[in-house]
Amino acid sequence: MRISRDEVERARLMSEYKYEVDTQSKVVQAKREGRKEGLLEGRKEGIREIARNLKATGEPLEKIAALIGLSREVIEGL
Repeated sequence: MRISRDEVERARLMSEYKYEVDTQSKVVQAKREGRKEGLLEGRKEGIREIARNLKATGEPLEKIAALIGLSREVIEGL
């Protein structure tokens, strides 16, 4: 970035620079939040898959609920 000797121009350029930095920061933050949400959803799906597998093997729903931490109603719906 070229620095101007004109104070008004310099202030305008700094304002534009700060805007760009803020915008980039928001994009990075949004990506981090999206990644966290994706990881959480992946974990939830993994737990549901394990519950489905246990249910398919004939394990009692109460035992699956105790092991996995899902309610009996949720497990019945899998």
